[in-house]
Amino acid sequence: MSTPFTHTTQDARTFTGRTNGVKPAAGVPLVVALHGGTYSSMYFDIPGYSLLERGAGAGVPIIALDRPNYEGSSPLESDDSIILANAEVLDAAIGEIWAQYGGEASGVVLVGHSIGGAIATAIAANRPVWPLQGLATSGCLVRVPAESAGAWAALPPIPMIDLPVPLKDQLMFGPVGTYADDMPAASHPSNTLVPKAELLDITGGWIDRRGETCGRITVPVFHRQGEFDNLWVTNQNEIDEYRAGFTSAASLDIELVPGSGHCIDFHTPSKGFEDAELAFAKSVAAPVSDRQSGS
Repeated sequence: MSTPFTHTTQDARTFTGRTNGVKPAAGVPLVVALHGGTYSSMYFDIPGYSLLERGAGAGVPIIALDRPNYEGSSPLESDDSIILANAEVLDAAIGEIWAQYGGEASGVVLVGHSIGGAIATAIAANRPVWPLQGLATSGCLVRVPAESAGAWAALPPIPMIDLPVPLKDQLMFGPVGTYADDMPAASHPSNTLVPKAELLDITGGWIDRRGETCGRITVPVFHRQGEFDNLWVTNQNEIDEYRAGFTSAASLDIELVPGSGHCIDFHTPSKGFEDAELAFAKSVAAPVSDRQSGS
């Protein structure tokens, strides 16, 4: 069972979330997980599909944060890029969380899904002063279908969008047969509002910045993309182009996942996918004596 998590930063910004309660230990990283748009931190803790639970079984401490503008976390606005603004405040918050909760852990591995993956990538590209050891993402790629950006721009001119559940399920899930009978309904407790600015940024600014951002990352990278991802143009050529952007990463493990839609965690490959994420996190962990910054 996960437990609620709250951290208030030195500049009075609050972050809520949940943790699996595993005590950080030598040789194992602290995983910080960042959810995507329209989901809360509960994305990582749906019963039967929980990364937090699988992390507990593997002895990996995980803190899943509610990003700014979600649940009890403080609001955030930006006149430029909401993704980069998220990266800035989360970088600072994770540094404090590492100092307070990192214990004997070897360092931090970032896990990010969708918009959370883009944000985690931006954090890694900035080479934080805390010991980042690896980046594991899913559900973000090179380009979106031509109609997507226009569709998001046509949404009502309000700051927070509540996507209708049937539409959301259509976008986030692959065809029937790629998920179990309890889905998509089992995922609905993690549904929430999404800032319209995020939808516009991920389909615009992120795409423009993606190559330069990925090129600045030096830590090992793990990425998975669902075969039937309705939010991105998804095929092996796109995977190869995405991989090619990481020109400075220490190592790359980037693959297409057959039989999955956008939210791999909620499809039939979920267990194998989450186990692979955790195996990656453990593989990049260094002994305490060898802690390095993310530079």
